[in-house]
Amino acid sequence: MVGNVLGAVVRFIVSAIVLLAVQWLLPGFRLAGFMNALLAAVAIAVIGYLAELFFGKSISPQSRGIVGFLTAAVVIYVAQFVIPTMQVSIIGALLASLVIGVIDAFVPTTLR
Repeated sequence: MVGNVLGAVVRFIVSAIVLLAVQWLLPGFRLAGFMNALLAAVAIAVIGYLAELFFGKSISPQSRGIVGFLTAAVVIYVAQFVIPTMQVSIIGALLASLVIGVIDAFVPTTLR
């Protein structure tokens, strides 16, 4: 139980760091500080989970297909309406989805 909670906390912290790196690399993607990046990571995870519940696992970014890529971009774009300090353009969401997908390809999900 404690290991699962600790693992989830570590994954969210790493996801927040990745979001901060993405904002530094990409135009059209802005976050205000680490705490907002952490909140954005949680919001993205929750919105993604809800999308998978509603549409099924076939839209999951883990499927590594074009549908997963586009779904991840939509989830990132929608997260800005939950996190007021997050600003994402459509191009920024698409680029962020691409960069995060590449990072996911090299960093196993079990480590994130």
